[in-house]
Amino acid sequence: MLKNILKGIKAYTGTFALISKLKLWKYFLVPILISVLTAAIVVLLAIWLSGSIGGFIAQIWIWDWGKEVFTTVSNFLGATIIVVIGLLLYKHIVMALSAPFMSPVSEKIEAHLTGVPAHSHTNTSFSEQLWRGIRINVRNLVKEILFTMPILLLGLIPVVGIVSTILLFLMQAYYAGFGNMDYTLERHLKYKESIVLVRKNRGLAIGNGIIFMLFLFVPLVGIILVLPLSVTAATVKTIEILKKDTLAVKK
Repeated sequence: MLKNILKGIKAYTGTFALISKLKLWKYFLVPILISVLTAAIVVLLAIWLSGSIGGFIAQIWIWDWGKEVFTTVSNFLGATIIVVIGLLLYKHIVMALSAPFMSPVSEKIEAHLTGVPAHSHTNTSFSEQLWRGIRINVRNLVKEILFTMPILLLGLIPVVGIVSTILLFLMQAYYAGFGNMDYTLERHLKYKESIVLVRKNRGLAIGNGIIFMLFLFVPLVGIILVLPLSVTAATVKTIEILKKDTLAVKK
């Protein structure tokens, strides 16, 4: 697992040069716009709702003693919930809506690495790519929400909270990497086959997603570069996986 996580991280090496070499930057204009607008909406909603959620949680404590401490903890918890939910929504909305624009990028990288013309791989339309992206990301979003709630509750326990933070980050990283890998998988495998393959290679997905998530903490530059670099890195590794695992997945 750790070895594959490191491979997923190392795949980012040379991505900037590869994008420039293949002249792919123009394909990222719409996804970057989607990313920036979605991030702006999520941030505004976070600012608007964080205080309200913290206040709502604080009302649970009906006693006067310790009220100030509990209110402080409640505000922190409210902010944490907003950040986690914000990242969840941002990630999946952007990745779902960007699917039709990321597929051509993945195709061109695959053609460059394999020598097989891009049109030889393409068998889906714009609308099919969009629907596949929405389907994968809705599925992943639901799973993340189901896993996030108990992990957040676990975070209320002293000391264990540190572990829960790490678990939340790795879980978000996994599903981010999942989405990036599917831009390539959608041309080769069916929906369920893709899920099986990513699950088998979850380390690579986590490694790709770790850098994806870290990019989101870099103001402005992060949300601009996150998709170009993460999708390129994921494509390179996914093509390697397909050469080895496609037959195994279809058994």
